[in-house]
Amino acid sequence: MCSVPIDSLVITDSPRLQGEDSEHIQLMAETGEDLPPIWVHQPSRKVIDGVHRVRAAVVRGKADIDVRFFHGSEADVFLLAVFANTKHGLPLSQEDRVAAARRVFTTHPEWSDRMVASLTGLSPRRVATMRGQLMPGAPQPTRRIGRDGRSRPVDSAQGRQRAAELIRENPAASLRQIARAAGISPATVADVRNRLDRGDLPVPQGALPEKVREHILAGASAESRSLEKDRAADPDLSSIFDRLRRDPSLRFSDTGRTLLRMFDSVRVALREQEEVLRSLPPHCRTIMAELSCGYAQALQTFGEELKVAQQTGAGLPRASAG
Repeated sequence: MCSVPIDSLVITDSPRLQGEDSEHIQLMAETGEDLPPIWVHQPSRKVIDGVHRVRAAVVRGKADIDVRFFHGSEADVFLLAVFANTKHGLPLSQEDRVAAARRVFTTHPEWSDRMVASLTGLSPRRVATMRGQLMPGAPQPTRRIGRDGRSRPVDSAQGRQRAAELIRENPAASLRQIARAAGISPATVADVRNRLDRGDLPVPQGALPEKVREHILAGASAESRSLEKDRAADPDLSSIFDRLRRDPSLRFSDTGRTLLRMFDSVRVALREQEEVLRSLPPHCRTIMAELSCGYAQALQTFGEELKVAQQTGAGLPRASAG
């Protein structure tokens, strides 16, 4: 952080469609608190975040202001400005966020809907709807980059078909092995496996041409189709947990106790979810939602691998000879 002359700064290309808020500037100028440092793009001296603070400093009669320099590219300046202005200070309006998302569709078409949503503060569903409305029929990247930096196919139909083939060839293969070979996520592989177990298509109806659909159905095993008839209704989760926690092999092993504590915490959280929703601070809800969904996917993968291990005997102790 350093102090620079205010007249050396460039104020342009703001994500705020209506420009600066004079009332907000006056309120900031009249407070006796020090103004936080602003973000400035060093090569161009463009103010990325903190235009209102710059104006407030001028109203106070200041000639200099504290800055932090950003050394990235010009293309990233607008993105950082949008992100910063959705997290603190005077938030961007809904109109500002929508306009920013439209611009990102052009500059970063390879970004996923969730990636654009996290930058602009819009919901992923809203972003997906906007993308479809703005670019109907326009060429789109076949893969998109998610928030975790990974590239994934926009249309997973081909990957799902490949995963179904691999599952039939090697039922004992782990979800992660199949996911890597098919180019899809482990959670998607788990869904494909579940669909095959039920005798369904690996790709949801409507996503494939009729001929492809018929071909996949013809290749599905009769054994997979019969599982749906034999499957009993799922027992109550609380009853399962109560039975497991009385099992000495779990209660008196480190691994067992760890799993029991984990599921007990989940059970308590679900039982008190209404209170949790009421008391959780608003600024934590989005990240808690993402964390919950992420852990749910990880647990689904873990559960599917347990099923495979049980069916194939993989990872299970073998009985000793004699």
